[in-house]
Amino acid sequence: MGDLMKTKLVGAIQLQEMEMQEKPGPKPTHGETFSVEEAVETIGFGRFHILLFIIMGSANIVEAMEIMLLAVVSPEIRCEWRLEDWQVALVSTMVFLGFMVCGVLAGYLADRYGRWKVVFGGFAWSAYFSLLTSFAPSYGWFIFLRSMVGCGVAGVAQGFVLKTEFIPSKYRAVLLPLATIFWMLGSMLIIILGMLVVPTWGWRWMIRISVTPSIILLFLFQFIPESARYNVSAGNMAAAVETLQKIAKMNRASLPPGELVEPMVEQRGSWRTLLGSSFRTTSLLLWFSWFVASFTYYGSVLGSSELLEKNLLCLTDPDGEHLLKHRNEDGLCYCISFQLRDYQTLLISCLGEVALVPVNICLLNVLGRKMSLTVLQLGAAILFMMLNICTTMFGFTVLLFLLRSLVAMNFNVVYIYTAEVYPTASRSLGMGFCTSFSRIGGMIAPFIAQVLMSQSVILALTPFAVSCVICALGNFLLPIETRGRALQQSS
Repeated sequence: MGDLMKTKLVGAIQLQEMEMQEKPGPKPTHGETFSVEEAVETIGFGRFHILLFIIMGSANIVEAMEIMLLAVVSPEIRCEWRLEDWQVALVSTMVFLGFMVCGVLAGYLADRYGRWKVVFGGFAWSAYFSLLTSFAPSYGWFIFLRSMVGCGVAGVAQGFVLKTEFIPSKYRAVLLPLATIFWMLGSMLIIILGMLVVPTWGWRWMIRISVTPSIILLFLFQFIPESARYNVSAGNMAAAVETLQKIAKMNRASLPPGELVEPMVEQRGSWRTLLGSSFRTTSLLLWFSWFVASFTYYGSVLGSSELLEKNLLCLTDPDGEHLLKHRNEDGLCYCISFQLRDYQTLLISCLGEVALVPVNICLLNVLGRKMSLTVLQLGAAILFMMLNICTTMFGFTVLLFLLRSLVAMNFNVVYIYTAEVYPTASRSLGMGFCTSFSRIGGMIAPFIAQVLMSQSVILALTPFAVSCVICALGNFLLPIETRGRALQQSS
């Protein structure tokens, strides 16, 4: 009896083992797949995004310092090389020319070979040529080297695409506007450097010191991976999964069950996508919107610098410093340096770029991207014309504060909209084309804000106001709203 029970027990165990070999257990992930969009949304927001926000936001510090440097250094190079108004304006134009030429190239390279390589190369390039600028022996060398800096900044600007592609959709309307804090910090940093260094050591040492953040970022940027969306579009699934796993581990989250599966995009970085039937109207309207965004932003920055430097303001309470004029009966006065009060006004106006960020976030979430652009452009048009009103220095500072707020918010929203509307396969190229068109506006702005402003303040302010009104109408007609919309992989 005992032997019989033992035999039955052994037979049951063997039968169970055979069944387990035939059916090794349920596989909950068998046949399941997920996309990179689903992975990004499932991982959610966490420690990786804080690191991303700080490091990529710091790239805005570098970009802002290189652009705002022009406003701070203009009085000094005018004095040193006895420059006419058009020669001072040409400095800014050459920077934007370098940005325009390299903007499309940087976008194409980022779509073809990766965002990370282009952004890192932009950091190194701009830092190198910015340092060389401080040794420029003549005006000709200065504008050439600054144009090379502009070319490098075009690569750095692709960092916005890299950053956007890692952020879940519901956080983009909050995190991307908050990035303007870093732009403000860069603008303020170069103004403070100008206030502390220029009067004692001169503008050349100010430029040398200003290169420091770029060098630091070259090391910090090693902690940012290549875009998983780019790797997927390039067919490099292994690298995309590895990146997503690292992000999930940092955020203490997990990937969706299954396997990452998405088709490889053959046509990456193709201009035909931008002008195809799906995006033709969007691209044309966006190019004009970027042109106006840059035209008005740098018009406000350079225009305010020009009004302060040449004492063109209609003040009801002028002090002795503001009675010295650029144009006199005896000819031009080339050496009118910024005074402490002028630096303070520029600093306060920089604060305007982030003071209304909560308003910007509300507009993006309530009105959406298109209506936000429309409202901001109409508000900027009104404030441009109000700069011609005779007021106190405090009144001018408030107007400039509000104007800088609106034009900076508009620039930020158009960045967000562009990164969201184009598919991954052409997102960097789309951004590259847009930034190139924006630099055309940046090239024209100095001749209005720095040359025409000397002849007539009202004539100089009118083009900025009119372009804002026309652009507001164009933004209203944009065919695609991207609020709450997932980032597209292909068209």
